[in-house]
Amino acid sequence: MAAKKASSKKPNVSAEQLLDHYREMLLIRRFEEKAGQLYGMGLIGGFCHLYIGQEAVVVGLEAAAEEGDKRVTSYRDHGHMLACGMDPKGIMAELTGREGGFSKGKGGSMHMFSKEKHFYGGHGIVAAQVPIGAGLAFADKYKGNGRVTFTYFGDGAANQGQVYEAYNMAELWDLPVVFVIENNQYAMGTSTKRSTKSPSYWERGAAYGIPGEEVDGMDVLAVKEAGERAVGHCRAGKGPYILEIKTYRYRGHSMSDPAKYRTREEVQKMKDERDPIEQVRDMLLTGKHASEDDLKAIDKEIKGIVNEAAEFSKESPEPELDELWTDIYAEEDPTAA
Repeated sequence: MAAKKASSKKPNVSAEQLLDHYREMLLIRRFEEKAGQLYGMGLIGGFCHLYIGQEAVVVGLEAAAEEGDKRVTSYRDHGHMLACGMDPKGIMAELTGREGGFSKGKGGSMHMFSKEKHFYGGHGIVAAQVPIGAGLAFADKYKGNGRVTFTYFGDGAANQGQVYEAYNMAELWDLPVVFVIENNQYAMGTSTKRSTKSPSYWERGAAYGIPGEEVDGMDVLAVKEAGERAVGHCRAGKGPYILEIKTYRYRGHSMSDPAKYRTREEVQKMKDERDPIEQVRDMLLTGKHASEDDLKAIDKEIKGIVNEAAEFSKESPEPELDELWTDIYAEEDPTAA
């Protein structure tokens, strides 16, 4: 294994914030590793798409968000739930189809929601969440509440027609939406070099007058900076913004994908040289913001949280049959105008 280079970066955040980013990314990494184990044991059924390697994207953007901002994403969604503060127990219980899950065991990996945390899914249809994200932003513009919606989708979804319909409407109506392209370079299993002639996805917004930029998605601080620019643009009433965040998933598209379309050497090189968690770890150690013992203690704490979530998911009962008929319609809000 190649030796990791000590980081020479000067963090643009406090030591406390840097530790928070480390902790949040590590929680996602350990949670997803545990989810992979439970899937292998047959405790998680259906599809299971892990976020390992992409942690810096959502952690960086959540650092740029404010209370009341919304987020909607695709089926690779566990990291987004954790980053916005949803309880790991409820997420893991939903993965195992148990009553203690966020959708009472009826949704599984792809269909979890939290009204409290303004998390609107988890969507199994490629790019289906993009017009939903524009719609959430339309509601905020209508209410004039200053909120922003983060709409996440991948490089594969970026070729879908409904993305461009959403772009057009978002710019036409100056909607406060950040379109986040999580470009992990392989979509469901086809390299971007083979699937598109214009691999710079953010530049496609120019056809609609939408500004944007490409971001290093393995660097949580770079993502945070770009997120702040995007959010500032939206909150100023200037309409949508596109962030194409170049990232990399270490696992296959889903747990059933052997990922034979790339070499083991390529994946290992990315882990050795570009891992988002290791980069922050290096900054913490070289900047003397934390010791090896401090970081070991954080890892132990995180593993405890994840193990507790796994145990909760095993002990929570399966939903009763009559649960099929609940949560079909939204409850009427008596405070709604």
